[in-house]
Amino acid sequence: MRLENEAGEPTLIHWHGLSPPYQQDGVPGVSSPPIAPGGSEDYDFPLTFPGTFWMHSHQGMQEQRLMTAPLIVRDAGDAGVQEVAVMLQDFSFRSPEEIFAGLRKKPAPAGTAMGGTATAGMAMSGGAKSAMRGMTMPSGGGMSGMTMDLNDVAYDAFLANDRTLDDPEIVRVEPGGDILLRVINGSSASNFVVDLGRLAGELVAVDGHAVRPVAGSRFPIAIAQRLDLRLRLPKDRLAHPVFAVLEGERKRTGIILAPSGARVARLGNMAAKKAAPLGVKLEQNLSAAAPLTVKPADRSLRLDLTGDMAAYVWGLNGVTYGNDRPLVVARGERVEIAMTNRTMMAHPMHLHGHFFAVVAIGGKRFPGAVRDTVLVPPMTTVVIAFDADNPGRWAFHCHNLYHMEAGMMTTVRYADS
Repeated sequence: MRLENEAGEPTLIHWHGLSPPYQQDGVPGVSSPPIAPGGSEDYDFPLTFPGTFWMHSHQGMQEQRLMTAPLIVRDAGDAGVQEVAVMLQDFSFRSPEEIFAGLRKKPAPAGTAMGGTATAGMAMSGGAKSAMRGMTMPSGGGMSGMTMDLNDVAYDAFLANDRTLDDPEIVRVEPGGDILLRVINGSSASNFVVDLGRLAGELVAVDGHAVRPVAGSRFPIAIAQRLDLRLRLPKDRLAHPVFAVLEGERKRTGIILAPSGARVARLGNMAAKKAAPLGVKLEQNLSAAAPLTVKPADRSLRLDLTGDMAAYVWGLNGVTYGNDRPLVVARGERVEIAMTNRTMMAHPMHLHGHFFAVVAIGGKRFPGAVRDTVLVPPMTTVVIAFDADNPGRWAFHCHNLYHMEAGMMTTVRYADS
């Protein structure tokens, strides 16, 4: 495959969820330099398993300017099932640089050490805990009696396949037909709840990896995650909207599944009620259809997710990227990373070049889903396990674009690379 840069500025594309050699992973300064305007780069690596993935720029903040696209690796077993891919995005008329400058009204010096903070500018001292008594936190959060920060960017619109509900995409379907709905959250800073409305579905895969089916009509999806939902449509000839509602708010986007001749009513951009903030309830109930082999960890690492909302400085283990200490592993090891979120914002943590199993949340171990991106809610510890089988230097970061830009990133490096 050849990637040609016609963007008029340097860029580099990351193949999210795939496991190429690290030199082809698409992260400037980690895997390779960006491609100059008018230049090109050739990629050649095997696709090891089918699933729902995506690709996006990892250069600067181009992702916010919608330099993203679905990347679907098909399975022969899906023949005869209608596939519908839905890419969710958040859109602003402001440039990402302007958005980031507004968030960082009080820039902290590079490398500033950070203690875990519970609210804007407050460390978790006894006084801070006292000040937060009586506040609430959604079910599935890590600590009761506290509230979490949501949606630090005010967007102008939310998109599903590049369109809002003022002019939604209408997908033609057959009454009584089977649908494989591939939902990709390509947003830069927004989590959603997928609402199937009158339809019932089964969640059959997350991040491209099969799970034991989970029935339902509402499913949370964090930034950079993917959901594969199997739907069987009713035999009526009605239109069926599929919504994505912004967590903690009523704002929504979506598409419409409609048989030929169905009446399509105008839909509003606001849901009847707010979507709940994302927690860990679904994650705790997921189990992989093909789990990682059970064996003890050869290496256990701890990672604190730290930050300061007031100064808008985010980091790992109290420091920003560039002042961090890489996480060192060795080829062939089973590695566990325990991530503890010391902040009051949830962080979707993404490991490049590997897939991992979610093996514990809040101290409770379980054989969870296989993923490449997991949400770590406030004051919660999530443990992941992976096999160090892809040597190189790999990015590991929060997939909220502005948190990553503010410093919440490190690398996983193989000792023999």
